[in-house]
Amino acid sequence: MIWQDYQIDSTISKATEDITLWETEKGIVKIEKGTLAIGLKLRDQQRGYVLHGHGELLLDAIVETEEGALGKPIEKELNKPFLMLGDTDEVQQHLTTANKEDLTEMDYEDSQKFVNEAEDLFGRLFRGRLYDYRCFDKHDGFVFAFPSEADELSILVTKDSKLVYKAEGMVFVSDRNKAVLKSPNEVVVVRGGKMHVVKKHGSFRHCC
Repeated sequence: MIWQDYQIDSTISKATEDITLWETEKGIVKIEKGTLAIGLKLRDQQRGYVLHGHGELLLDAIVETEEGALGKPIEKELNKPFLMLGDTDEVQQHLTTANKEDLTEMDYEDSQKFVNEAEDLFGRLFRGRLYDYRCFDKHDGFVFAFPSEADELSILVTKDSKLVYKAEGMVFVSDRNKAVLKSPNEVVVVRGGKMHVVKKHGSFRHCC
């Protein structure tokens, strides 16, 4: 199946060891040995994977201000299929072909079941995309899509020092000493330790 020029591969692989997919001082995404992987291609070029196994997302979503720290660290166990777009070189080096026992261990009756899961996840990402992924390549950083317990997609977009994390009820944007933290009741903007707060009802507060 194809969405916006992307195609899901038919070959299912598994990780031969633990793999760190993304890591900066702000966070890390990693998967464990045995995680299943199915490739995502754009015009025959490998651009990402749908992965299902065991892993972890850690994200420092704490904003330091002159009035103290806001936000909280995000810790998420990755036990559901999730999607990654970006540099696949490191992942490709640690994959081998999965067998029926590997699929059974993750509760798949056959390879088509995992393909169906990958197609569904990829379709959901494009229906609710933050921007156009058709031109996305490994030089543009990473995009991750993680289903939540409520089956909503949490999106992490990163490039160099910049990141955007969007989950149910919150948005966190960070770039070096600048950050934006949006919750249902307010938007906090921090730059160089100085904080600006906009409440949902329209009030504004500036803290020097």
